[in-house]
Amino acid sequence: MAMIEGLTHLGLGKVDDGRTLLPRVLPGEEISVTQDGTVRIVTPSADRVAAPCRHFKTCGGCAMQHANDEFVANWKLEIVQKALTAQRITTTYRDVLTSPARSRRRAKIAGKRTKSGAMLGFHAKGTHNLIATPDCQLLAPGIMDAFPALEKLVVIAASRKAEIALTVTETAAGLDVFVDTETPLTPELRQTLAVFAQDNGIARLVWPDEPVVTMNSPEQAFGNTRVTPPAGAFLQATKHGEASLLGAVDEITKGANRIIDLFAGCGTFTLPLAERAEVHAVEGEADMIAALDRGWRGGHNLKRVTSEVRDLFRRPLEPDELRKFDAAVIDPPRAGAEAQIATLATSDINTIAMVSCNPITFARDAVQLEKAGFTLNWVQVVDQFRWSPHVEVVGSFTRA
Repeated sequence: MAMIEGLTHLGLGKVDDGRTLLPRVLPGEEISVTQDGTVRIVTPSADRVAAPCRHFKTCGGCAMQHANDEFVANWKLEIVQKALTAQRITTTYRDVLTSPARSRRRAKIAGKRTKSGAMLGFHAKGTHNLIATPDCQLLAPGIMDAFPALEKLVVIAASRKAEIALTVTETAAGLDVFVDTETPLTPELRQTLAVFAQDNGIARLVWPDEPVVTMNSPEQAFGNTRVTPPAGAFLQATKHGEASLLGAVDEITKGANRIIDLFAGCGTFTLPLAERAEVHAVEGEADMIAALDRGWRGGHNLKRVTSEVRDLFRRPLEPDELRKFDAAVIDPPRAGAEAQIATLATSDINTIAMVSCNPITFARDAVQLEKAGFTLNWVQVVDQFRWSPHVEVVGSFTRA
C-alpha cells in the first residue's frame, strides 16, 4: 500500500516513497500497484468523480477528469500561488474562472486513414498511438458535429502511412481548417478539396504553404469588430476564456486614454479597448498585424489604432518610446517577456495588465516590476484549458 501526498504542476501524484509519480490519482488516496504497473485505488479521495468523458482512460488530451471542478480550480490556483510565493510576492487572488465543457473552439486534431475510412482524435498520453474521440467533452459542438466531414478530408488529404494534423477553428461562417500534411497540392487535388469545402460548409481550407479555397471569410469577433486571422494564427481557446481575460484587462486599464498592447496578435485586446481609448498594437508577426489593421479599418466607432511589426524579444520598446502611453497590456508567449518587462519597469507607465500562460515566467517578470516600485494588486486565474495542467493568469500592476 502507498499514499498519495500531493500533485505536481502537471497533475501527477507524488507517492509517499518520495520518488514515484503516478497519473490520475489524488492527494490522500491510498493505492496499490500491481506487478504489471496497474494502479488500484484502495481508498478514494472525496474529490474523486467519475470522468465525464468515456475516452478519458485511453486519450491523452485530458489529465484531471477524475477530480471534481472545485478541486481542479483550487489546484490550478495553488500552482499560481506557489510560483509567486517562491518569488516572495504576496497578492490577492480572485476566484478561478473556468470555461465550460464542450467550449473549445480551436483544436489540433490528428487524423489517419484506415481500411474502412479514417480516424480522428488525440494521442494516448506519452505515445504516438491515435485514439478515436467521437464523444470528446472538450471540443465545441460545431467542431464535433463536423467530425464525419473531417474524416472525409483525412481520406482525401492523408497518405496510407502518415498521420496528418488538422488545426480546426470554429467561426460564425463555418470551420476554418489548416491541414498539416506532406501530400503535394496538385491541381486535381485542389479541385477535389474545393468541392469538399463547398459540400461540407468549410469557410476556409488551407494547405501548409497556401490557401486552397475560401468559401466565406472565417471572421472572429474581438469586441464589436470582426477580424479574419491568418490561417493557423493564435486564438484564445474558448470564447469564455477570451471574455474573462478581456474583462480583467479592461478593468486594469480603465481610465487610460492611450494604451500600448504588446504581443498584440490579431487584436484580441487592442480592438475592444479601442472602443474607449487610443491603442498602439505591437506584434512580431506581420500577417497578424495586417489582420488587426484591416479589422480596425472596417470597424465602427473605434478610437485611433496604430500598429507596428516588431520582435519584442530582440528589440523591446524603450522607455522613451513608452512615454506617451498611460497604460500597457502585455501578453507574451510561455517564455515571458524579460527584456520588455525591464524597459517597462524603467518607463513612465504606472499601470500594467500582464497576461500569461506560464505562472513561472509570470512570477519571474512580476519580480522585476515589484523591484521598480509596482504593486501586484490582484491576480485572476482563468482556466480555459479545462481538465489540463495549463493555466492562464492576469495580473494588475500599478505604482504611485
